[in-house]
Amino acid sequence: MEITYERFEPAHAEWLVAFLSGDTWPFHGADVVGEADALRWVAEGRYDGPDNRAFWVTVAGERAGLIRLMDLCDPTPLFDLRIRAAYRGRGLGGAAVVWLTGYVFTGFPDVRRIEGTTRQDNAAMRRAFRGAGYVKEAHHRGAWPSADGRFHDAVGYAILRDDWSSGTTTPADWDDEPGAGGN
Repeated sequence: MEITYERFEPAHAEWLVAFLSGDTWPFHGADVVGEADALRWVAEGRYDGPDNRAFWVTVAGERAGLIRLMDLCDPTPLFDLRIRAAYRGRGLGGAAVVWLTGYVFTGFPDVRRIEGTTRQDNAAMRRAFRGAGYVKEAHHRGAWPSADGRFHDAVGYAILRDDWSSGTTTPADWDDEPGAGGN
């Protein structure tokens, strides 16, 4: 399966609105995105600007996903990844995380690390993070509301430029509290 990445341009606004409002996003803040919200997000520059960029994840000429990079002017940018339901479970998420990591570290020399967050029950995204060399650094209990009114745990992952460059993984120090059984 050949995957390509095409930079989003403001002229793609109609495609973006159709993409966001035409599917469900169970592991995002809202499962369903309305057309008005999507248009407002484009107008606000969330997908294209000095600090934000987005890329279509394309398979066989069809837009199967979207990567949104945020805070690119910061040494620690974030990303959001959406894969259409028809394409989930095919490894696109993992490939997209590997691609975006290389894109950011190659094109933005001041970036020291890249972060992403997902719901604890999003096993596919958690595998994508680990497969791309990201390390779990945060666990926020009851921090992610879902459409059904429940709250899920949120987990944060990051990759350091040094780890990416060397192909290593530096684990987080989970036992760093004095007097709490750690150091």
